[in-house]
Amino acid sequence: MNKILFLIFFYAFSIFAQYRNVQINNPESKNPNEVTIAINPKDPAKMAAGANINYIYSSSDSGKTWSESLLSSSLGVWGDPSVIYDLNGNLYFAHLSNPATGHWVDRIVVQKSVDNGANWNDGAGIGFKPEPFVQDKEWLGVDYTNSPYKNSIYVAWTEFDNYGSYDQNDSSRILFARSTDGLSWSSPVRISDHGGNSADDGNTVEGAVPAIGPNGEVYISWAGPLGIMFDKSTDGGQTFGSDIFVTSQPGGWDFNIPGIQRCNGMPITACDISNSPYKGNIYINWSDQRNGEDNTDIFFIKSTDGGKTWGSVVKVNNDKTTRHQFFSWMDVDPITGYIYIVFYDRRNTSGTETEVYLARSKDGGATFENFRISENSFDPVATKFFGDYVDIAAYNGNVRPIWMAMNNKVMSVWTALINDPELVVGVEKREVINNFELSQNYPNPFNPTTTIQYTIPNKVKTMFTTSQQVQLKVYDMLGREVATLVNGKKAPGIHEVTFNANNLPSGIYIYKITIGNYSDQKKMILLK
Repeated sequence: MNKILFLIFFYAFSIFAQYRNVQINNPESKNPNEVTIAINPKDPAKMAAGANINYIYSSSDSGKTWSESLLSSSLGVWGDPSVIYDLNGNLYFAHLSNPATGHWVDRIVVQKSVDNGANWNDGAGIGFKPEPFVQDKEWLGVDYTNSPYKNSIYVAWTEFDNYGSYDQNDSSRILFARSTDGLSWSSPVRISDHGGNSADDGNTVEGAVPAIGPNGEVYISWAGPLGIMFDKSTDGGQTFGSDIFVTSQPGGWDFNIPGIQRCNGMPITACDISNSPYKGNIYINWSDQRNGEDNTDIFFIKSTDGGKTWGSVVKVNNDKTTRHQFFSWMDVDPITGYIYIVFYDRRNTSGTETEVYLARSKDGGATFENFRISENSFDPVATKFFGDYVDIAAYNGNVRPIWMAMNNKVMSVWTALINDPELVVGVEKREVINNFELSQNYPNPFNPTTTIQYTIPNKVKTMFTTSQQVQLKVYDMLGREVATLVNGKKAPGIHEVTFNANNLPSGIYIYKITIGNYSDQKKMILLK
């Protein structure tokens, strides 16, 4: 194979080399932490985020700018935020309770907005039990498939008999509830066959994050004294089966990180519902200290048979250091099937100085690329509560991680504007030129002067210096040809082929260039 470099008037072929960090919270906010983010599948330019204890953020321009407000409910708002959209564009915010009548975190609360977070209902209480029971660490899921349970909303959480108790008679368990409208909810069902203690430490069962399979299956994993466990439902969350052991978690999910008041490595569950070759794969991501208390790492495992069996554990962070990587979260793009994992990283720093990295897999978790996505590092201190998790959302090539930073003991919330895969068309003019490699059999007709560049929004002009015929074909992700352009010019010189995307809907396309008998192709995402 002969490799030849040519230029592109666009940065996205080195997708994570250029990006922009955006501060989500107002600078005067009082130490927001423990963050969550979601992308509206009906209108991906609309996004929502949340933070402790009652911050809600909304964006209508793909995360470039954000508005901040405070959430309120008669049931109280007490942290552990989780936001998600349904297929109709309705927004849900789940959190803990602190009601005027009742007791602290005596139920899970889910509030609904039909206008992207501008207004909210008062919320529905789920799983109420009187003191000393506590309902904690909830997370939302929505069925984005065409299953019989399409657009159902799910929530899973941990119930404590007596929060913080080490009494062997007190325990914890994983619970689950479902809804079709976010207003009325089923009675909780217990998922975990075996419980944990009630102390909120590594022997407590926690980390339940619902994931939806391509046929509407509900998948959930959690961590506790038995390691990482898994269960599933095939009837829309009405019933669950027997717990399945996934893998051990050496040292447990509760561990120490210098500069962080408390840290956990609870598992995140996700499933590929795209039309990729890996459709139906179930993924679990977590962190632990199996490689030493001074060397926390990020891990990943997958199942290709509906959770019956699980493969080998894969280390996600690809550094060769003995530094900490921690607080990871995962999402799978439901359109492309790409896996994204965001986490804090100290591979390039000293002491407690911390950066933010993103890992991406395009091959179903067989391999991961790592990219630094934070423009600046920060230096946290353990005397200030940092929060318990970060988050990430991906939809049709739009990737929005969210994380906390701490500078001079002041917390702030950030995202990075990341678009993937390799070519984004019609969003905004770019001014950065980068190289990428195009592999072809020798003799290679592609000349080093070949360029691809913008002409006007939603048009891409491809120019070649060659004496061969140039052909450009564009396909959608179902393999249907949506555009063909040919320049049959035989004389040596510059060939120009312009692809006009104005008549195509937003989505992912294959951009295939053929010169003579040789061709190559790249994916591009068209956003309007």
